[in-house]
Amino acid sequence: MRVIETQIPAVKVIVPNRFGDDRGWFSETFRADTLAGAGIDDVFVQDNQSFSTQSGTVRGLHFQLEPAGQAKLVRVLSGSVLDVAVDLRRGSSTYGSHVAVRLDAADGKQLYVPVGFAHGFCTLEPDTMVAYKVSAYYSREHDRNLAWNDPDLAIDWPVDEGKAILSDKDRAAPSFTQLSLVF
Repeated sequence: MRVIETQIPAVKVIVPNRFGDDRGWFSETFRADTLAGAGIDDVFVQDNQSFSTQSGTVRGLHFQLEPAGQAKLVRVLSGSVLDVAVDLRRGSSTYGSHVAVRLDAADGKQLYVPVGFAHGFCTLEPDTMVAYKVSAYYSREHDRNLAWNDPDLAIDWPVDEGKAILSDKDRAAPSFTQLSLVF
């Protein structure tokens, strides 16, 4: 398993090794000791999974406030996504910046998103299944979101704004400038 820093060093791409033969392949998709060696020592307490039937489905940008902040380890089981993490840590040199990484089932890459970031993704093909570990349980009281299409964030999403498939909650999310101090 390789751990690769992104342009925001706290966000990391995880590349599990795959060992293949004529039957297919085998991969360790999670190893706490390897991740800890790369500075990722979160204790993951809950696994989540989503399935999107259509490409252009946007889920996010989501985060939870402290004390229920969530680190996430995201991977795609079928299909592909553009996965995005936005830095919400005030005082960070990358505050308001984002990382965008293509994740797909074919290569098995994962994205580690630490506490202090909003997270979301857009499906790139139909029938996309995403699985992710989180370091804190879901808390409705602490659950927040951020407008996925906020021009101040300048995220180059792979779907036109008018064609994106969104939940009502994500459609009504506040802009980056409307967020109060969150982290």
